[in-house]
Amino acid sequence: MTKQSIALSELVEKGADSDLLREMIQHVVQRVMDMDVENLCAAAYGERSADRQNSRNGYRERLWETRAGAVNVKIPKLRSGSYFPPFLEPRRTAEKALAAVIQEAYIQGVSTRSVDELVKAMGMSGISKSQVSRLCAEIDERVHAFLDRPIEGDWPYLWIDATYVKSREAGRIVSKAVIIAVAVNTEGVRQVLGMAVGPSEAEPFWRDFLRSLTRRGLRGVKLVISDAHEGLKAAAAKVLNATWQRCKVHFLRNALAHAGKGQRQMVLAAINTAFAQDSFETATAQWRVVADQLRAKLPKLGELMDTAETEVLSFMSFPKAHRTQIHSTNPLERLNAEVKRRTDVVGIFPNENAVIRLVGALLLEQNDEWQLQRRYMQLEGLASLSDNQPARLSAVVS
Repeated sequence: MTKQSIALSELVEKGADSDLLREMIQHVVQRVMDMDVENLCAAAYGERSADRQNSRNGYRERLWETRAGAVNVKIPKLRSGSYFPPFLEPRRTAEKALAAVIQEAYIQGVSTRSVDELVKAMGMSGISKSQVSRLCAEIDERVHAFLDRPIEGDWPYLWIDATYVKSREAGRIVSKAVIIAVAVNTEGVRQVLGMAVGPSEAEPFWRDFLRSLTRRGLRGVKLVISDAHEGLKAAAAKVLNATWQRCKVHFLRNALAHAGKGQRQMVLAAINTAFAQDSFETATAQWRVVADQLRAKLPKLGELMDTAETEVLSFMSFPKAHRTQIHSTNPLERLNAEVKRRTDVVGIFPNENAVIRLVGALLLEQNDEWQLQRRYMQLEGLASLSDNQPARLSAVVS
């Protein structure tokens, strides 16, 4: 195998417990068997052809144990003779190679030659480039159906963050920004709303992304939580007309960079006294006291606190039950770490479509997992943030 195929196999080992991987294995195995039977019959399913040599006669089910878990496959039956896929033969350790085939097709948006070679290595007759491209198209269809789905209801809290990957473009290797949006609706349910890939985090890129979300139905956003991206800040104000919350964790890192090693513990404790207040008003008052106290010895830190006061304390004007979740981009950090882990294995993507295919599928998988978990945020206070308040009728009829 090529180095790239080996790396993809390692990726499979790291994500072998993934439900998405099992679904992809099942999907691709089924399509490969269907293509194999089409070759044996010399005609596609339901096709009228003078060259037809055989026809199908239903399926028989078999549970296939793989390193990614148990996969239920339907083996096509023939009216004349029998068909049994070579990769299911006893003692044939082909599921790892098959998973590599899936990942290769999953990631390679351009070349399909290596996919064909891997299929041949599994003892199969090989499939054409057009067939492999069709498999990729079917995977892309699932991913785009998820990323382009309508957004319903009100989503008061929206987290947005970006990570960077390497991709080939016009013969060069360039850095691409991958931005991901996660939100919580008025039912307290968390979902991945979308993603986009672009050349940089400039305001036009952010603005186009946010507009794409609103076209799909995003509404009712009250607070946008992100790192200190000026482009996003401006775009959120124009497109969503929402308050912006600068990530508290990122701000503290920036603040501590202005203090000496021996001063950082004291600075952190002092700033945290503002976050410990009960209301926005008392928090801002304490913030100014701390800024004035630190200004004498650390003038740059005092200046930073002056400029960041409103944007770092925005979350304090929202319900207290939600504050620990909306003061930073932490709800996105774990998701971004998983995306980075998978994309680092790939290294350099062949094109932008390949980035969307892999990251989009990971987001689809994560979103499905979130739907099976308990409510992410307490309902207390969420109803008050909705733009569609229920009408209150008087109990007394005059």
